[in-house]
Amino acid sequence: MNINLLVIRTDNPELLKAQYEKLGFEFDYHRHGKGPYHYASEQNGFVFEIYPLTKSMTKADGNLRLGFDVSNLSAVIDNLKDTDWIIKSDIKETEWGIIAIIQDLDGRKIELKNK
Repeated sequence: MNINLLVIRTDNPELLKAQYEKLGFEFDYHRHGKGPYHYASEQNGFVFEIYPLTKSMTKADGNLRLGFDVSNLSAVIDNLKDTDWIIKSDIKETEWGIIAIIQDLDGRKIELKNK
């Protein structure tokens, strides 16, 4: 089984889109039928979407943890320094590989793993 879709919600889709673009995502802006406009990125059969909060939501879910493989972890982390990403844990070798932990504007922790 492979994950093929991930949807996150935020109160500021434009800012979050710009933040994730720094990780290498490229987004299109569109909507499905009468649904809300949102950003979508598709790579290798995986669709990552950033939607606005629903009317019943007061804030984004900052507890969700994400993980992405990246080609050159060291270069990615260097490029994220002095940006709006928070580097929670610098690059380290673990039993799961070489990883770093960063945090997005909504408080989600993202594990970046060196490919």
